[in-house]
Parts: sequence; C-alpha cells; structure tokens
Amino acid sequence: MKQNKYILLIIGIYLLLTGCEDFLDRPPLTKANDETAWTSEQNVRLYANKFYPGFTVGSTFYPGFFMGYGTGWTNSYSPLMGYTFSDDIVHNGNQGNFTRSVPNSQIWNMVVLRSINVMIDRIENKMGDVLTTEQYAHWMGIGRFFRAMKYSELVFAYGDVPYYDHVVSDTNMDDLYKPRTPRNEVMNAVYDDLKYALENVRVNDGEMNVNRYVVAGFISRIALYEGSWQKYYYENNERAQKFFELALEAGNYVINSNKFDIVTEFRTLFTSEDLRGNKDCIMYRHYDPAVGVTHSVASNNNLSESINFGPTTSLIKSFILNDGNVWQNSEMSGAKNFELANMIKTRDPRLEATFYHKPTSRNKGSFWYINKFLPRSVALSVGEGNPPPVEFTSTNNRTDYPVLRYAEVLLNWIEAKAELTTIGGAAVDQADIDKTINKIRNRPVAPEAIAMGVQKTSPLLLTTIPEDPEKDANVSTLIWEIRRERRMEFAFEHSRIADLERWYKLDYMDTDMHKANLLHGGWVNFPKELPAELNAANAGKFSVLKLNGVEVAFNGGNNAEMVGFYRSTATNGRQPFINQVNVNPYLSPVGKTQIDDYASKGYLLQQTEGWPQN
Repeated sequence: MKQNKYILLIIGIYLLLTGCEDFLDRPPLTKANDETAWTSEQNVRLYANKFYPGFTVGSTFYPGFFMGYGTGWTNSYSPLMGYTFSDDIVHNGNQGNFTRSVPNSQIWNMVVLRSINVMIDRIENKMGDVLTTEQYAHWMGIGRFFRAMKYSELVFAYGDVPYYDHVVSDTNMDDLYKPRTPRNEVMNAVYDDLKYALENVRVNDGEMNVNRYVVAGFISRIALYEGSWQKYYYENNERAQKFFELALEAGNYVINSNKFDIVTEFRTLFTSEDLRGNKDCIMYRHYDPAVGVTHSVASNNNLSESINFGPTTSLIKSFILNDGNVWQNSEMSGAKNFELANMIKTRDPRLEATFYHKPTSRNKGSFWYINKFLPRSVALSVGEGNPPPVEFTSTNNRTDYPVLRYAEVLLNWIEAKAELTTIGGAAVDQADIDKTINKIRNRPVAPEAIAMGVQKTSPLLLTTIPEDPEKDANVSTLIWEIRRERRMEFAFEHSRIADLERWYKLDYMDTDMHKANLLHGGWVNFPKELPAELNAANAGKFSVLKLNGVEVAFNGGNNAEMVGFYRSTATNGRQPFINQVNVNPYLSPVGKTQIDDYASKGYLLQQTEGWPQN
C-alpha cells in the first residue's frame, strides 16, 4: 500500500480527473490536464495508487480496495469496528436492524467506477506509444481488476446495476440514465475482467503493490461469493459452477506457487508493526507514524476502553474443541464447561488469540473482551492496572493489517471445491483437507498461550467429521465444518455478514428465532470471576442463561445462581426482517429520490428485487 508521500503526488491528478459529485457522480475532465497525465508509466501508477486506501472528493471520502485498519479515526470500513453487524456480535442495547423500508435517498455510487474507466480508457487510447506491450497489459489488468472489484461489490449489494465499460459523456442522457443491467450480464463482464487480470498483471510489481498473487487471492474471494449467491439465492447451479471453478483456478495459482504458508502465530498477524516478508500475508497495509500513517482500531481494543459490543453465545459455542469435536459430543474433560479459563485450554487456539483471558465489565455487550488486535503483552499490562502504551491510544496505532491472508485463499479454495462436489464436481479428499483446513490448524501457538494450556486442534478427518446437533439441515457435514472454520478464522474481520448473505442464511441473525444464542454473550461465573458485580446496585440489570435454557435474573441476593451466559437487561432483539412483505434483507433498495430523478428526465429506474416498485 502507498504511503502518504505517494498520496500527495497523486492529489493533483485525481482531483482534476474525479471532480464534483451529482446524482450519477460525473467528475469533469479538463483537456489540459488530461493531455499531460498520461505520458509515462509512473503517471499511471500514481493515478492507480489512489484506489488503494481511498480518496476524497470535496467532503466525500470514497473507500479504497485495501483500507486495512483505515487511518486516524476513519475506521468505518475496518476490522473490529466496521463489521459489528452479524450473528457474531451482541450489542449492549438495541441490536442493529436491517433496512425495512425504501429510503428517500440511497443508491450505488459511480465516482470510483468512472475514475477506473477513465484510467482504462486513457491507457487504451492515449498510451499506445508510451507503454511497452508488457506495461500496457499489466496496467490494463490493474484497471480491469479494480473495475471487477467495484462492480462485484455493487452487485453483491444491489443485484442489477447499470453497467459501464466506458467513460460516460455528460451529454448522453440515455447513457447517464440507462436502466439497471441484469446481474448475470454484469458478472459476466466481471468474470472477463478477472480472467484478463489473472493472465496479465505482473507477478511482481514491488513491495505492497498489486501483483498476480494479490489478484488471484481476491478472485478466489469474489468468485466464491458469486458462486454461492448463484447456488443458494438464485438457485442457478450452472452459473454457480462457472464461478466456483474460477475460485479454484485462482486459488490453485496462489497455492501452487509455494510462495505462501501458514507459519505465524494467529494474533501476531494483527499486532505486528511490520508484516513485510510474512508468508501468511499476500497483501498487507503498513502503518508508519514517521510519515503520519496511523490508525485507531487497537485503541478500541486496548482493554482500558469500555466497548458496547462483544461475542455472542452463538460465536462462543461454535469454537471447535482440541479433539476436533463439537462441545455437545466431545469426551474431553471440560467440554461442557464454558468458563473462559477452561475454554482457552479446551478450544481451538484461535479462541485464546481472539479474547482477553478473563471476563471483564469493560465489555458491556458480552463481558468477553475482544483482544484480537492487541498484543498479549499490552493486554497483560493493562489487565494489571497499567495504562496502555501511547501507541495503543487515540490515533497513534501503528500495527500493520494483513489485507489478504493466505489462510483465506485456502478456505476459499476448499469451500469452492466442496460446493462443486454438491453439483457434480470431483469429491473432496483428505489431501484437500490437509493442505487447507489442517494446514491452518497446524499453525504455531504463541508461548504465552501454551503457558495457559492452549493446544493445537486435531486435524479434520473425512472419516470422522463431527456430527453437530446444531448443524443446518440444508448443508452437508463437510460444508458445515468448512463454514465453522471460516467463522473461527475471520471473527471480527470482514467475512461473517457477507458469508451469511451469500449462503442465504440471514435468518441466523433472527433474534426471535435464536434469542438464547444471539442476545447473550460470554459465560461468566460471577461469584468466582467478578464478585464485585454482585452488588445491590446491579439488581435487575443483568441475567445469566444456564446450559439447560433457564434464565436467571440478578435480584441482588441470588449470588450463587449467577453463573451462565451473560445478558444485559438493556439488550434487545432486532426487528423482524425475514418473510416481511416488500422487504428483501439480501439486496439493498434504491431511494425514492433517485427513482423520481429518473422519472423527471423521462426514464425508468426499477426498484431492487423484493422491494415495492412504486
């Protein structure tokens, strides 16, 4: 990722090429600057760099493709802070709600896409005599990769969206107000762009620049997502196969390169100040206070700050035991003991690496504090009563973020193959499991974790796949376990809500249907672990849920009974969103303002599928 010194160099170019915003976001171009901007490969690189962290036009910030932890206080698109809406998260208060009515103003944004199409157009039409054949192919591949990234993002949100593979003229009203292009047509174009990028982007273009491995890694994600959407939401196995096979192809490119591996202890991936050369990382964002590039995510994770959201009981229960079995069926000692100290010893090492080792009231939602993005040494010091170091306060955070991890490519690959098996593809064999899930399970364990009793999880064997009593009846036992692996691996990162959408499983977030697992948090033995909370002032403020389903509210005197999954009295469920008339939680509606704007120009903008059309 580019540092601030590079961002300063591109400001002049991109402000002139991506100016003011109106309904369809048509930034003006000035002839003079357009003539001088495309005279060297370096200028193309500078123009492309803005798509890494994102850019601002006027007062509007447009997120880039590789945001990492964001910068400063800008963390809306970052891990931990940006993905607090899923069945992994319980809030102290009202749970986040799905959109239940058409808003006045909400629509896709074309600023980034127009800017990408400008890049592609100018390379094609202005740089034929400037770039070598290799340079031309590489930068066209970069432009088409970015376009595919952005269009897939829009399609996953809206379904059908207007597709533009060219720079739109400000005077061509038919083009500006074109109808929504069918999803399959858009994704066919995305598929072609991704294939071109996979064949033409450089294998090596320097540190932290997009290369073919980065392209392949993101293709494995995009193709897996679209294959899943096609299989589960649209029930189109032919198209699902097309994209699952692309996910396999892209994953194979990364895996067969032998350039990457699973060699780093889990939490270190998120707390290192320098991920350069780390074989677990295909792409990372580097932070450096010397050039003013810092973030604030760890400050919301530093154990001294109170935070209003934490893990659901559902997420906590999902962690596999060391013996590779689910808690209901395991014969391990302590399998049904959910005290955090015991969970650390009996569950997959990712549990210890994700949470502080003691319940604490500083997590208001769950009493289990998320420490995935904080070094263990800092957590230990703060837990002993010391203030966090300056670099873990305010916007002073300097830890790098692994934007694309090898573990994700492995899990994308094995899921795609397992899905293909269900629609006529070759069967998954043990070698496939060993090079993906079992490679991840065999990653090193931190010495501090070993000292706490953490053990590696046993390999997953196809001959003894766990029989989870809570398994969704609509998926195979293998796919269920692959999904569990994703949940443990990507907790509080980017993945969970996107996974639920593409699996057509947003009902997992229905708090009426899954009240016990979604509105409760961590297991707390209050008399043993937090006796100070058992005072009369807290009477009526919280309850605990026993394993047998009995809810016990604290009344100020029943101290011995206060052992179970914690729930704040302020914790409320979300409004109904499944099977509601004129509500489609899977695809976003467009706003009334935009539909009226189309109509005022004599054009028709169709509402998103599942929403009222008038």
